[in-house]
Amino acid sequence: MDRLLTGIVVVVGVPLATVLYVAIIEWIVARFSFRVREKIRPILWFGPAVLLLTFYLIYPTINTIYLSLFNADSSEYVGFDNYIFAFTNNRMLEAFRNNLLWLVFFTAATVVFGLIIATLADRVRYETAVKSLIFLPMVISSVAAGVIWKLMYEFEPKGQPQTGTVNAFLTTILPDFTPQAWLVNTNTNNPALIVIGIWMWTGFSMVILSAALKGIPEELLEAARVDGANEFQIFRSITLPMIQSTIAVVVTTMIINVLKIFDIVYVMTNGNLGTEVIANRMYKEMFNFRHFGRASAIAVILLTAVIPVMLYNIRRFREQEELR
Repeated sequence: MDRLLTGIVVVVGVPLATVLYVAIIEWIVARFSFRVREKIRPILWFGPAVLLLTFYLIYPTINTIYLSLFNADSSEYVGFDNYIFAFTNNRMLEAFRNNLLWLVFFTAATVVFGLIIATLADRVRYETAVKSLIFLPMVISSVAAGVIWKLMYEFEPKGQPQTGTVNAFLTTILPDFTPQAWLVNTNTNNPALIVIGIWMWTGFSMVILSAALKGIPEELLEAARVDGANEFQIFRSITLPMIQSTIAVVVTTMIINVLKIFDIVYVMTNGNLGTEVIANRMYKEMFNFRHFGRASAIAVILLTAVIPVMLYNIRRFREQEELR
């Protein structure tokens, strides 16, 4: 019954409240002169949004920074001790290392594969089917993807029937291949997790880059072909420069996404066996160890790492807008 009531409030109450707010605001504004109307309308329209932004984003950020300067239960001021812990603790250093691995290989692979698939799919008649197939993992939640791949990485000793898809496939095409415990072996577990992220997000990169490729004038490409340029020269000298800004946006988006990577690692290994990442460590400090100070410090570090990338993205966007 409670869920039904909540659903009714969300589906009916929220739109109704929005309509009523608009009607009331316009009724109030209409009572003033034109000059006053132009001044107060933006305040009344944007005021609620600013209040919600302050309550749900600005205040929690400031409070998190505040909590990061205190001990586990926020009863004692400890200064920067939590930050010192974050940059000296072995598990945290492991998390930083793994996030760096994700940052390099995940970002590079998703952008490169997305660009290759977008370029090749653009030349075939069944383009829509190919892109739909590649994009399909994006509609799967990260938790579901983790469960699926955990089954695919299943391991049985050599000589036993392999229930995991990966080992079964490799032992079929390579008879001498020794089945691997992909998620247990510290040499393979991080790459195995990164592969899942690449599998999920390549479709996103492909769609964005494909849209950029569609925006290149066909007359320009045809003129290059008439002048004798081959496809590789066209791709290098025309296609890449013209979609450079889009590639930059996709790269920064992937970087922001990978800095916050959590659910795949949490579902697959929970950060054990050398697979810890920053967001998963923050979760453990908060909910497993109940150390609010350390968890807040890690959250601030994560936010600090994301902000420069976001600012770069905003600057690129403004530069593009100025050129239009």
